[in-house]
Amino acid sequence: MSLRLELDGRIATLVIDRPDKRNAMSFAMWREIPELVERVRADDAVRVLVVRGGEHFCAGADISEFAELRRGVEATARYSAVVHAGEQALATLEKPTIASVDGFCVGGGCEVALACDIRIASARARFGITPAKLGIVYSLTSTKRLVDVVGPSWAKQVLLTGELVDAAVALRIGLVNEVVEDLGARTAELAAVIASRAPVSVLGMKQIVERVVAGEREESAEVAELYDAAVRSAEYAEGVAAFLEKRTPVF
Repeated sequence: MSLRLELDGRIATLVIDRPDKRNAMSFAMWREIPELVERVRADDAVRVLVVRGGEHFCAGADISEFAELRRGVEATARYSAVVHAGEQALATLEKPTIASVDGFCVGGGCEVALACDIRIASARARFGITPAKLGIVYSLTSTKRLVDVVGPSWAKQVLLTGELVDAAVALRIGLVNEVVEDLGARTAELAAVIASRAPVSVLGMKQIVERVVAGEREESAEVAELYDAAVRSAEYAEGVAAFLEKRTPVF
């Protein structure tokens, strides 16, 4: 088994588990991601999805498959479509996602991490996107996501050199949110905090951030509905009551 979904109350964890290949993503693994993400989407008990590996987060796509599965323009397009679908499944999940990164996070692994909302890394994490070493042009969608996170200048350096950057550089350029000593503990803590917050707020604010990133600058009817839904919710009533009663809200 190379991918598995672990459920623990409000938190689901998508585990990349292929240690003999440094968690390199096979074609079958890319194809499996949308189904696993859909299970998270459909489970009302789950509020946060964590994505992690083991010793390494993910060393990229399994290049040993390329000679067979990416032979020619049509085969390459089919392969790329499956990768894109996996990445988009994570990127468009309404629930918050956290990438917990240890070791190598390269190529397709970095693509997976960038599709998550928040990235937490250990000091030994290493990041890179390496199409320039393979004669591949990175997709526009994935490139935009990188540019949105680190800016155009650093995106160019990462893509044009194909070099790996360490955790300290990744933190400085905004590729990761935090570099921590105890990756597992901090990931669990952050996931638990987000899972404890009002879902109507968490889901609404994630949508608004995505709209801003997509270029929206004006209030819309859809955004106004997010505001209204929050005010009408039982979570709003509970949040206000808990504040007035000086207790922790139960959402």
